[in-house]
This record gives sequence, structure tokens and C-alpha cells, in this order.
Amino acid sequence: MHAKKDIPTGVIILLAGYGLVPAGLPEVDPTYLSPTSLVASADGKRLYVAEATAGRVAVVDVACGKVIREVAVACHPSGLALSSDGRWLYVTSAVPEGVVQVIDLDNEAVTDTIHVGHTPVALALAPDGQTLYVCNRFDNNVGIIDLRLGRQSGTVAVPREPVAATITRNGRFLFVANLLPASAANTRHVAASVSVIDTGAARLVKNIELPDGSTNLRGIALSPDGKHAYVTHILSRYHFPTAYIERGWVNTNAMTVIDVPSQRYVNTVLLDDIDRGAANPYGVACTADGKHLVVAHAGTHEVSVIDRAALHARLLSARSARCFASSSTSRSARRFLDAGYCAQDIPNDLTFLAGLRRRVKLQGKGPRGVAVVGPKGYVAEYFSDSVAVVDLGANAREQTTSIPLGPARTMTEIRRGEMAFNDASHALGGWHSCASCHLDDGRANALNWDLLNDGVLNPKNAKSLLLAHATPPAMVTGVRANAEIAVRSGIRYVQFAVAPRETAEAMDAYLKSLKPVASPCLVEGKMSEAAREGEVLFRKAGCTRCHAGPLYTDLARHDVGTGTDDETNTSYDTPTLVEAWRTAPYLHDGRAATIEQVLTTFNPADKHGRTSILGEEEISHLAAYVLTR
Repeated sequence: MHAKKDIPTGVIILLAGYGLVPAGLPEVDPTYLSPTSLVASADGKRLYVAEATAGRVAVVDVACGKVIREVAVACHPSGLALSSDGRWLYVTSAVPEGVVQVIDLDNEAVTDTIHVGHTPVALALAPDGQTLYVCNRFDNNVGIIDLRLGRQSGTVAVPREPVAATITRNGRFLFVANLLPASAANTRHVAASVSVIDTGAARLVKNIELPDGSTNLRGIALSPDGKHAYVTHILSRYHFPTAYIERGWVNTNAMTVIDVPSQRYVNTVLLDDIDRGAANPYGVACTADGKHLVVAHAGTHEVSVIDRAALHARLLSARSARCFASSSTSRSARRFLDAGYCAQDIPNDLTFLAGLRRRVKLQGKGPRGVAVVGPKGYVAEYFSDSVAVVDLGANAREQTTSIPLGPARTMTEIRRGEMAFNDASHALGGWHSCASCHLDDGRANALNWDLLNDGVLNPKNAKSLLLAHATPPAMVTGVRANAEIAVRSGIRYVQFAVAPRETAEAMDAYLKSLKPVASPCLVEGKMSEAAREGEVLFRKAGCTRCHAGPLYTDLARHDVGTGTDDETNTSYDTPTLVEAWRTAPYLHDGRAATIEQVLTTFNPADKHGRTSILGEEEISHLAAYVLTR
């Protein structure tokens, strides 16, 4: 079934376990396990857990709640898929030169390594077991793997950073969650989307746009009857100044429901309570009987257990104001509609799930992937190196247990900083963490924010925090002298919290540990001919005057003619061009969706590079160079 390589299996395991540590990933202590995703065997007796920083997959015996085996794989395993017969386990390695490894579970060994795209993070296996789909995150495509040939045979482009996928029961359509919006940030509607791929034709047939402000899409799951898909994400209120965090005025946390047969958006429900946020929804799964949905909240270290039938009854009742008078409408739904709600109100209603779900606090920290086995949910607890066990029954107690995946270890300062960066429990009301706007790896969520640190009603595009400590000043207008001040100001004025000095210092250490990831625009690690020509044009256009040195910034502020209204003639901090390929949209208000627009549409007076002298092909080459940094 799987094509064999010339390298012996034992050698593959040796290299994967010890020799293939990729440059550009966070410097996390390799002794940590960092479970990210998990999948259950068909009989429910085994759990397979991807341990991201340990470079291995743990096999957990569900009955005894213990790790019984470990299989070494390529570094940073993330996505898992299991064949229907339980023989083959597929594992992605989320590195620039990404691979999918095939584990023969009968022999507990890696038997094949399939080269795919840049940072593969999630998998979906076709029902016939012959085709595997992989989300190549930074190539912005979904790879199609022919398992009979043992290779990626094609790709389908999607808008931006696919990170989760699920396939319909008949295998005809693949639904893909894209992490971030792909548009400019100053338009009337800025949101990420769910892509629908026709697997037979191997083409994108639809992008289902989510509500304005939808970003950080993380999980997607199908109902057992195949009628609905559920997508977890943040619903940001980015149009408002960040002056008031309570009751979701900055970020709310949501789940969108999609009708699968029609491929249409149904509605978006908030996972928060009216007085308590449920930050950073991550993995989602549905019980086999369809009774419950289980959602992990990575920022508040808990799960939501949702009554799925009641959820859909309430959604159905809200479609029309006439429905509340129907004798078939449930009593709780009638009370809901009597309050004057309709379908359009639901994405703004913090009470919609009242009476329909339980919020269960976990013992561990940083829940991510979710799997369901019978009446129990299992959740990967990233920072605790454990798997949570949650009883989903109607009469279940709120207490949970955790299965340790390894011995407890003392956290380094960097690891403590990473956890604090992702932790919303110390923010006011648990509404958001640093990772809500800067992702879980310190980058940015593609939205504009009015943070009030430079006035009111002048939103700025969220910045990546990569190299922030090495490129002062901080913030778009340079209002903070350095990143250390910005971190502490963020805790106080964005999270509305007070944190111990040690917490801020640990976050500094974590952010300083971040390293650039190699650009997907490189060809086998090198610049293309077009990019090399663009490097010459980079100097010719005078770009090096401001974007100089190894960090591609002069650490100064300049008026480049992009300020408007009260900010006309305002000087903005020169951003580093390192990782420019993943920081779209561009300019202080995110008005440019592409580097080409930065160089042309939004540079009419040549204030950030003499680009008016360049032809269309030269602009393309210059952009190609910038995108390799």
C-alpha cells in the first residue's frame, strides 16, 4: 500500500528523533512533550498523541490510563490521521521542509516518509483510505497525497494558512479552516474563511466567509450524520477602541455552524458567558451519538460540553420571529425568542448558550486537540504534558482527571513565558490572552486595533512580535521605547491586569527566543532568479536606506505619506522585513493586502522606495525578493 524508501526504517527514526531539529522554531526545552493533537482507535482502546516538542507519538491505553509505548517521529509532529483498519497512523511534521510519516502500528515503526509542503499541520483521510489530504500551512494550499504511490500528487490553493480540515462521509468534499483573513485590514469586512474543496475535481469550489472579525480559526469537526460542520475561532470587536474588556468589547470566542449539504453559513454562537470569557477556542469534536459537542478553550484551560440537539433547536427557532409561537418550539427556545432575539442577533449574544452547555475546568494547562471515545472526551494539555479526561454524561461531575504523558518537570523561564503568553486566566474576565491577537507563536492576527496608546480612533495593524526586543522602539508609531515596556503596557492596558514582575520577564524571555521561519518563497532554500533580480532592484530603489542590515530596519521613524486625517504627516516606525512573507496585510493600517500594493498603489510619491521608475515585471521581482526575507 505504501511506497518504500531506500533509507532503512531504523535510520529514519534515528534522524527524526535526534538530527532534524529545524532552524526557525521557538527554542523550547526538548524535554517538554507539548501534546497538540490526538486521535482514538476505532475500538476506543488506544489514544495516539502527537508530542510536538518531544518529536514522538505516545500510545495511551485508555482502560488503564497510561502510556504504553512511544514512537519516535520527525520533529514537531502536529496532525494525526488513523486508517479505518487501525493499521496505519499518519503524522505531519510542522517544519519548512514538511513531511508526513507513516507508522505501521503492528510493528510500531515508521515505514515511509512522504515529502509535502511548508509546515504541514493537519490531515484528513478519505473514506476509501487511498487519499490523504494535508494542510500545508505556509504554502497556503492543501496537498493531495496518493497513498498507493507514497507521494503528494497535487495541491489546491486556499486563501491563507489552512490549519484544520475534515472530509464528508462520502469523501466528496473537504472543508478547510483557514487561520487568518487574507484581505486588507481597513475594509468593511475582515474575516477568515472556510474553504470547500471538491475532492473529485481537486479544485476549490467555495470560500465560506465568517462574520466580520473572525480570525484564529483552529478546529473543525463534522456531526456524525454529516449535516453540519463546526468551526472554532475568535470573533474580534476590532472596530471599537480597546477601552473596555468586559462583556466581549474586545474579543469574543466563538463557534460557527455550517450546513454541509448546501455549503452555507448557518450562524455563529458565542462560547463566553456574559461575565466570563472563554478565551481561545481550539479543538472541537462531536460524540458518536451526536448528542454533544466538545470544545477546548486553550486560554482558560477548560472545555465546553454543548447539548448539540438543543443548540440546533434554538438556532432553528431563531430563524424567524414567527417560530416562537409554534407549538413545536421548545419552552426554552420560546423564552429565548420572547426576549426579542432573531438570527442576526446571535453572534452578539452572550446568553445564547445559557442552559445548553457546561464549562468544565481542567486540571492541566493549554488544552488543544480533542478526541471523543464513548461518553468521555480526551484533550491534549499542551503545557502540562498530559491528556485530560472529561466525563460527558448528563449527570457527570465537574471534576476531571489527567493522564500524565511523562514525568513532571520544572519549567524554564522561556517555557513559563510561553504559557503566560497563551494564558487568559490572569487577564480580566478571561476574555483574551496575548495569543488572541498575536497567535500562539507571537505573530499577528491580521486585524487593526485602536489601543489608545497613541490617541483615539486611529487603529493600527497588529504587529508580529518576532524580533520586537531587537528592533526598538515598539508599536507602529514607536510610542513605546522598547518591547519590554510594551509587554508590561499590554498586560496593563490590553488585558486590564496586574502581573508579577517575574511573569513579564518570562514573557520577554519567550519572545526573545522566537526565531524566523524560512520563507516558503525560497526554492530549495535559495532565492529564485526573479528574487535575485529583485535584490538588485531593492538597492536601486533605495529600499536599503531604511531597511538595512541583517534586521532590515534602521530602527527609526519616517513619514512615508501613509498617514491620514489627524495622522497626516505622522512618522511611523520602520518595520523589519524579516518574515515579511507572513505579516500581511501591510502598512500602519493594513491597507495593503500584498507587497506589490505597498510598492505601487500606496506609494504614489515614492516615499518608501523609488518604485515609480520600475516596470510591472520589476515590481514583481522586487516583491519576490522582499518575500524571501
